[in-house]
Amino acid sequence: MRGEENPYLLLTPGPLSTTRTVRSATLRELSTWDPDYHAICQSIRSRLVDIAVSDDRCRPDYTSVLMQGSGTFAIESTLGSVIPSDGRILIAANGAYGVRMAAIAERLGISCAVLSHPETERIDLDRIDAALTVDPSISHVGYVHCETTTGIVNDAASIGELVAAHGKCLIVDAMSSFGGIPFDMVEFGAQYAVSSANKCLQGVPGFAVVIAHRATLEQTEGSARSFSLDLRDQWRGFEEGHGKWRFTSPTHAILGFDQALDELAVETLAGRHQRYCENQQAVVRGMERLGFRTLLPAELQSPIITSFHCPCDEIFSFQTFFHLLKDRGFMIYPGKVSELSTFRIGSIGNIFPSDIDRLMTAIAAVREEMGFRT
Repeated sequence: MRGEENPYLLLTPGPLSTTRTVRSATLRELSTWDPDYHAICQSIRSRLVDIAVSDDRCRPDYTSVLMQGSGTFAIESTLGSVIPSDGRILIAANGAYGVRMAAIAERLGISCAVLSHPETERIDLDRIDAALTVDPSISHVGYVHCETTTGIVNDAASIGELVAAHGKCLIVDAMSSFGGIPFDMVEFGAQYAVSSANKCLQGVPGFAVVIAHRATLEQTEGSARSFSLDLRDQWRGFEEGHGKWRFTSPTHAILGFDQALDELAVETLAGRHQRYCENQQAVVRGMERLGFRTLLPAELQSPIITSFHCPCDEIFSFQTFFHLLKDRGFMIYPGKVSELSTFRIGSIGNIFPSDIDRLMTAIAAVREEMGFRT
């Protein structure tokens, strides 16, 4: 992987290391008015629904929208477009990205209740049940499926069943899980699921995706708080323009993503999930052999990214550790847990257990060079 094109392997929750064929696909140039380009966009939209809905009979009930920008743009587009002026959202947060959802709602003037959870615990179903029972004004519920703050994965099926029992609309931030962990809109009771091209779908940055229950989205006309981020108008543009975006689209990123979906179809979602699990397990085994401790117990851990406690040795400096690994061809992530000193190692993207073996050799060498104890 190292070289002028790829100076290091990205062991992060995205952007991540992509295949050469995905990167090569971005080198083409197409006009946003080209019908051939529109056909590619329509194909992408259809295939996203195929990934999100396993039952062929249910697929016509769902649709997808592509939105320029990072995943946060699509989260803001969804929150700002589908919750009416008299609506209220309950956000269950157990990490930084649930907190970000609440911050977006607040900035947009959306009535919002926040159920804050410890970052090392799954979302508590009983607390959601109680909140929905005592506050009938809540119309929507939102949460993050895989919180990359720690790497924890929440129980999507149980949350979806509970929210459906209360008759509320469910918005799932599936940013770091969609395409890497089996995700089913029907099973998980989600009316909206938001992800990004440059996560487990293994495309390049440039746009995000929203999978939506078609009838629910259709009913949101007039609710948008933004012109450019109006989710329903963006969707209508695709539908009526047969794949034409409302505004200038990231053509190169789309072409790379089209190739990335081809590669996912070959690997299969089950195969990619298995590879990510093998990567993550190799990370944990290797780090534990080197004396590092995971933040989460295995039963809460996703195969997306793993948090580790920083060594207590006063010699240890994360910045030095980070740069010495970067010099050896590996890019890891700093910690994001609010009250603990941690760092994170991702296990998604075009990486394999053999890459993890090389990483462990590099970490052992860096530990020796820095002289810290684990």
